[in-house]
Amino acid sequence: MEVKRVGIVGSGIMGAGVAEVAAKAGFEVVLRSRAQSSADALAAGLEKSLHRQVEKGKLDDAERRATLERLRVVTDLGELEACDLVLESVVEDLATKQHLFTELDRVCADGAILATNTSTLPVVDLAMQTGRPDRVCGIHFFNPAPAMALVEVVRAITTSDETVSAARSFAERCGKVVVDVRDQAGFIVNALLFPYLNNAVKLLEGNVATRDDIDAAMKGGCNFPMGPLELLDLVGLDTSLAILEALYAEFHDPNYAPAPLLRRLVSAERCGRKSGAGFYEYRR
Repeated sequence: MEVKRVGIVGSGIMGAGVAEVAAKAGFEVVLRSRAQSSADALAAGLEKSLHRQVEKGKLDDAERRATLERLRVVTDLGELEACDLVLESVVEDLATKQHLFTELDRVCADGAILATNTSTLPVVDLAMQTGRPDRVCGIHFFNPAPAMALVEVVRAITTSDETVSAARSFAERCGKVVVDVRDQAGFIVNALLFPYLNNAVKLLEGNVATRDDIDAAMKGGCNFPMGPLELLDLVGLDTSLAILEALYAEFHDPNYAPAPLLRRLVSAERCGRKSGAGFYEYRR
């Protein structure tokens, strides 16, 4: 099972990042956005990102042009028909993803692999929305996809060895370090990371330490590049809340029960960098 043409569904930072990574790795990429305005914005953003890399000496101009030639932005889901692998990176909501997988199963070729970039949701619940559960897996890139080295390849109970092998080959060709993981909420990274992030919010709401001191402590004491509250803002507080809720629903571990302050910030639409405010304030 050789992957040559890759479809990406999702017009957010993650979808654009994976599309850039795949196109630079030599794959033909079809990036689908629901609206023409967001499709145009995606195309402009990708061109800008590649241009910056040329200016910084990380990419030569010939590579930039070749990458753009391999990448096409569309609005019609049917344009993914000829893709060998389609990876969705839409909102972290099970019902939304299930509906999308039903549609992808309808429009994509019978032999195509359908993959999800979910960080927490059960892959098998998406696989069973299709007539090809053996060809469904998780391919979890991390944000920002061009910079982060890791990809988790997630095997659902229905996933075939051939599908896992093809998914690994795709991610490795993208230059990523690949780890295999069973289909369990949080996989490896988020199952370990989010209790830490959640407990940092609990320290803040309990007035144990200030926001700045919590972040400074973890950077200075553990040599982490970002503090936990900074990292939550980068991930997105709404996304982080959804991940914790999914982890708690599966394990009922108190460490996964979202801190009340996190819920209230999301209710106030303070979702982090993408909204202009979270634990910190950002210029829009």
